[in-house]
Amino acid sequence: MAYIAIYFIKMTLNISLPIELENRVRDHVASGMYSSASEVIREALRLFESLQSTQQLKLEALKLDLAKGLADVEANRVVSLDIQSIKARGRAALKAKGSV
Repeated sequence: MAYIAIYFIKMTLNISLPIELENRVRDHVASGMYSSASEVIREALRLFESLQSTQQLKLEALKLDLAKGLADVEANRVVSLDIQSIKARGRAALKAKGSV
């Protein structure tokens, strides 16, 4: 029978922070919410990666919307927008309700 040893190497990384960020990390540890500066940084990195993922999804959705809009333009499925007419209809509707 053979045994395989698996070692997880914990990486040590030294980083430099501006004094304002260093103080914020220290404040989070002092609050008791985190037991070490490493925990604060790990949580910040997880949140940053989550934000990046969300932003990427939003960007992909925006690109799809733009592609659909451009396809509508090319297929002549759009009409000119007459802002003055829209305003006039809105004002007439408000006037009819007695709001203006």
